[in-house]
Amino acid sequence: MNSKIAIILAGIFFSLLSFSSVSQAQSTNTQDLNTKQQSIVTIAAFTAKGDLDKLKTALNDGLDNGLTVNEIKEVLVQMYAYTGFPRSLNGINTFITVMDERERKGIKDVVGREASPLPAGKSSLELGTEIQTQLIGGPNKAKYNAFTPAIDQFLKAHLFGDIFGRDILDFQNREIATIAALTSMEGVNPQLQGHLNVGFNVGLTETQMKNLISVIEDKVGKKEADNATVVLNKVISSRSH
Repeated sequence: MNSKIAIILAGIFFSLLSFSSVSQAQSTNTQDLNTKQQSIVTIAAFTAKGDLDKLKTALNDGLDNGLTVNEIKEVLVQMYAYTGFPRSLNGINTFITVMDERERKGIKDVVGREASPLPAGKSSLELGTEIQTQLIGGPNKAKYNAFTPAIDQFLKAHLFGDIFGRDILDFQNREIATIAALTSMEGVNPQLQGHLNVGFNVGLTETQMKNLISVIEDKVGKKEADNATVVLNKVISSRSH
């Protein structure tokens, strides 16, 4: 083989390799939520709605789809920060019922790992400030910080430090749960818009966001999905400018 032929063949090889890499990246970017993530959507949505019958079905489906017991517990615990203690506690009690029923049927579910300890030598406020800054893409400059410093501290120390700092769920799955809950509630479009932005910041794609809304439409309701679509389109438009 002379040198010219070798150079040509090498060029073809690297072109094919490059095309394969680009195609793989595009495929990754167009993937829908996986079945476990879709279960997080329904669990969060029905917890937020307070629809315990449908939540019971969603919890069973989540376990069957591979979510661990501790991952589901984590979703239900996180929900109290967005839906209040009553809805979160009702969700947890419903999960206890589901677990008891499955145990009586001889179903052995994977418990999963516990959360790692929070970083030593760092307060919840310090950790939460770091996490919030990472999620929103910079310091939080909302007007409520100065108007009510207490809520700012609670958000940073407790929501982002104590809750988001727990590593049983990653930031993507926590945002999927949050977006699903907010989508299922009325009167929270500003918060939904904020968390859709955070979802993009942590690597969720437009396709995944739209898939999340399609799950809401299929399982929860068209009204909720239509509202979420309007908010999502506003977020996509603002991020493209």
